[in-house]
Amino acid sequence: MFLLRLIIPDRPGSLGTVATALGEVNADIHAIEIVEHRRENGTAVDDIVVDLPPGVLPDRLVSACNSVPDVEVIWFSRYGAGGGLHMDLEAVEQMTSAPAEAVDILVEQAPSVLHADWAALLDGTGSEIKVALETSATPEFGDLVNQWLPLEKATTLAAPSHQGLSESVLVAAPLESDRRVLVIGRRGGPEFLGSEVARLSYLASLAVTIRATA
Repeated sequence: MFLLRLIIPDRPGSLGTVATALGEVNADIHAIEIVEHRRENGTAVDDIVVDLPPGVLPDRLVSACNSVPDVEVIWFSRYGAGGGLHMDLEAVEQMTSAPAEAVDILVEQAPSVLHADWAALLDGTGSEIKVALETSATPEFGDLVNQWLPLEKATTLAAPSHQGLSESVLVAAPLESDRRVLVIGRRGGPEFLGSEVARLSYLASLAVTIRATA
C-alpha cells in the first residue's frame, strides 16, 4: 500500500486523468481525499492511497502521475495505516463511545488520522514535563519538551537538529491546557498543511469536550 500526495489542477476531470494514469500501471486506488484547495493558484492537494500487484515497481506510480500535465508529486511513501483516509470520523466515533478515554484515544489514533508516524502526549502540569502517553516509534525528546510548552494553539513546530527528529516534521495542539500538548511527527515529510493543523485543532477541542461529558 502506498500514499501519494499530489498537487493537481483544481478543475473538473483532473482527478479522473490521474486515476486513469494510475490504472495504466495496474495500481488499485483504495481512497482519495482532497486535503486542501489552493484557490490563489487554481490547484488542489490530494492524497491517494493505492496498492500495486506483485512485480510492479513503486516508482511507476510516480512516473504515471508525472506523465499527467500540471500534476506534481510532492510526497510518496509506503502507507501502513490500512487504506482508508476517512479516519477523522472513526476517531470521533471511538471517542464518543468511551468519553472518559477520549484524549487517550485521540493520541492513539492521531498517526492514522494525519498520516504520521507517531504521537505523544506531553504533560507539564506538574513540576516537570513528562510523556504521559505515546504511540510506538515515538523518539526520545530530551530537553526539547521545554521548548514546546506552553503551547496556546495548534501549530507546526520547528524541526530540531536532534537525533531521531532532525528529518521529521512536527505539529502540536494543546489538550485541556497549554501545558498538556499532543505532538505528532512525520519522518521525511511532507510538511503539515494549514488544513491539517486546523483538523488537529478541531479534533483536540472535540476530545476535551467529549471527555468532559464522562
